[in-house]
Amino acid sequence: MTTAFVFPGQGAQVIGMGRDLADTWPEARAVFDEVDEALGEKLSELIWEGDIADLTLTQNAQPALMATSLAAMRALEAEGQSIEMASYVAGHSLGEYSALCAAGALSVSDTARLLRARGQAMQQAVPVGEGAMAAILGLDFEAAAQLAADAAEGEVCEAANDNDPAQVVISGNKAAVERATTMAKERGARRALLLPVSAPFHCALMQPAADAMAEALADVEISTPAVPVVSNVRAEGVTDPSEIRDLLVKQITGRVRWRESVAWMAEQGVTSMWEIGAGKALSGMIRRIARDVEVRAVNTSEDVRPKA
Repeated sequence: MTTAFVFPGQGAQVIGMGRDLADTWPEARAVFDEVDEALGEKLSELIWEGDIADLTLTQNAQPALMATSLAAMRALEAEGQSIEMASYVAGHSLGEYSALCAAGALSVSDTARLLRARGQAMQQAVPVGEGAMAAILGLDFEAAAQLAADAAEGEVCEAANDNDPAQVVISGNKAAVERATTMAKERGARRALLLPVSAPFHCALMQPAADAMAEALADVEISTPAVPVVSNVRAEGVTDPSEIRDLLVKQITGRVRWRESVAWMAEQGVTSMWEIGAGKALSGMIRRIARDVEVRAVNTSEDVRPKA
């Protein structure tokens, strides 16, 4: 069986995530301690005992989700299941940073600091209330992208996340995104719903954040990953550190090509994908993209050590 490890993105966060991993494996707790130290604050307390509204703030959610994913990875490693088990790693949006960290391309401390900077830069790129994102359900990528283009009317409205064959997220100026949701039904969409996000991610409005991340990434050491990382921007595996650095900058404004990434891994012979970290959103997407691929979610101690 050929396996890939995949890592979730924003929206998967819940209060209490990763706590039983930290309570069960010292290696998992060490990840949360390292993230706390890197950020100079007790993010772990917010993750385990805080308010969901505070955890959902982009600058908190991004390093928190990475910490939870890496804690699950360390728990797997403690049980003898190393990163070398995987032929590829991949992550959805911020999850790409978790994938890079899991594969040894980035340190936990650097990843935490980068995601804090990324979250702040993405939040600051567009004033609150001026941008929006919406999920378009029931249209394929080409139809959803055309819908976004037709709704733009001189503003920004783009396909931001190509999640699975019938789910595309669009992003841009609020008025344009709202126009697209109104037009969606007449274009054949099953549903179109505005998402509760604080900024319009993965579109041209994020260029100030991309510039900030280019600066933040310039001084960070990126090593060759132990296994290829499937890039959101390229939808194929990459290993060259300079290319990884460039793609992480492009990812801020670029489309998350998740459907293509999963399909590419399946084409390379991957037959099993493990979703490592909070939630099971990626598992559902994978089942709709590559029905023959076996999916396993790993986010609790029972998931790490399933009962026989």
